[in-house]
Parts: sequence; C-alpha cells; structure tokens
Amino acid sequence: MFRTAACRAGELLLLLIFLVPLTVQGQSIKVTLLGTGSPTPAMDRFGPSVLVEAGAQKFLFDAGRGALQRLAQIKVQWRDVQGTFLTHLHSDHLVGIPDLWLAQLRQAFEYDLAIRQLDDRLSPEGVAVLAEDIGEGFMYDRGGVKITVFEVDHKPVKPAFGYRIDHAGRSVVLSGDTAVSENLIRHAQSVDLLVHEVASPDALRRAGIPQGRIAQILAQHVSPEQAAEVFSKAKPRLAVYSHITPPSATEADLIAPTRKAYSGPVEVGQDLMVIEVGERIEVRRSAPTDAR
Repeated sequence: MFRTAACRAGELLLLLIFLVPLTVQGQSIKVTLLGTGSPTPAMDRFGPSVLVEAGAQKFLFDAGRGALQRLAQIKVQWRDVQGTFLTHLHSDHLVGIPDLWLAQLRQAFEYDLAIRQLDDRLSPEGVAVLAEDIGEGFMYDRGGVKITVFEVDHKPVKPAFGYRIDHAGRSVVLSGDTAVSENLIRHAQSVDLLVHEVASPDALRRAGIPQGRIAQILAQHVSPEQAAEVFSKAKPRLAVYSHITPPSATEADLIAPTRKAYSGPVEVGQDLMVIEVGERIEVRRSAPTDAR
C-alpha cells in the first residue's frame, strides 16, 4: 500500500509513500545520484533522480528518465522504497514514474492485475493509492528520519520545492530546480551534504543554444558562480553538483568558475555516485559506462 499526493487544479504532485516495515536504524545517510542529467538525452547522465537511504528507510527524490533502471543497477527493489518526493512538475523530473507505477496504469492493466491476484496470489493492496498534498513546512517524521519541505525559486513554476533530510545527527539538502534561493540557504545552514543543481553558460554556448534561450535557462537555474555564493553562505561540509545543464558540461566548466568565490569541498556528481554521510563523508564514483 502507498500514498501519493494528488495533482488537482493548482496543486502539485509531490509524494508517494510506501508503507513498509522498519527495522534497526543505521547511523549515517547514504545518497546515490541515480540520474544527474537534464531534459537532453545522455547515456551517461540519466534524468534527475536521487535515492536517499537513512537507517532502514529508502526514499526517491524525483523520478527522471531511467530512474527504475538505475535502481535495478544498484539492486534496490522498488517495493523497498518508502516514498517518492517530487520537486515540481517539469516532465524531466517525473517521466520515470510510469515505470515506477503511475496510478492511472491500474485501470489500463486491470485484467492483468486480476489474473495475477488469482494466479500468483498477489495482494491487491500492492497497487492501492492514497492521496496527500504537501507544501512548505511539511515534515515526514518516522523511525528517526525527518524530511522537511521548503519552497525554492523556480519561477514561473510555482510551487517548486527542495528537501532537507535529517537522521541520527546527519543532514542532507536537495535543492530541486532553483535560481539563487535565500530560503534554501536558510534550510541548508551547516548541512552535511548539499546537492545542488547547476547550469553552465559555457557548455550551453558550445551546444549551440541561442543566447536568448541561455538567458531564460539561467533565470531559472544557478550558474557555477551563483552556486559558489550559495555554498559560501550555507557552508555545507560537502557540496555536490547534480541535475547538470547541459549534461555535456565538463568538470572544468563547473569547478573553475565555482572556485572564483568558493574554496570549500565540492564535487561534480555523476550517475550512480554514492555519498556516505557519517562522521566522515565518503564519495564513491561509479565505474565508467560503455553506453554512449
């Protein structure tokens, strides 16, 4: 059984929660960047999606293109995920939901579900959906894990949200899509890990994007120089770039301009990168893929 936030007029589809048993908690937060790309298809950067494991609980934040495939790569079963939180309703953040099980598919597969209940003796509760709407200040608080929702600035999209996850004295903030946001900076003060989106003007120009379109993109996202200002104010133990626009942006495109205003630890995220947030923060990069 799971709950999902409904998408009614003027409301935002945000949260799917699976009700599964909890066991003993660990003392760290494990973050896996399932997809670090943007709407542009790229085999080495799938659509934006982050898996957060806090103690015995697992949560998915956004479900971009290929989210289910990335979960399969790291051998995480979808049924073991407690919930999915969406930052906003841009398609690149939710096109993976049909794979994960969109509510409307229940009717489309009604015959198959009936057969499986009879033949495989599967419980109908496995596809039951309950609806819930969330907004600024909403807090999931269960089993020692707190997830706090806060608004960010992704105009004209409104609302758009970031998330803060707290567990066992450790903390992670996910920016969602945003321009420079003072509200995000407040929620990310001295956080252990800040995963922040970024757009590279240089890489966009190399990709042949017209200057007018680049200006539109930068009005809704942060450049590396702007991200540096955010990091300087928030002072995370580690900052990591994800949801990288365009996905062809290189480490040089992102780190060099960041260093103009920020000297703290910062990493360029890649698909399947794992960040273990404990007394120490450990970063493990995935092996290169041959799929290009």
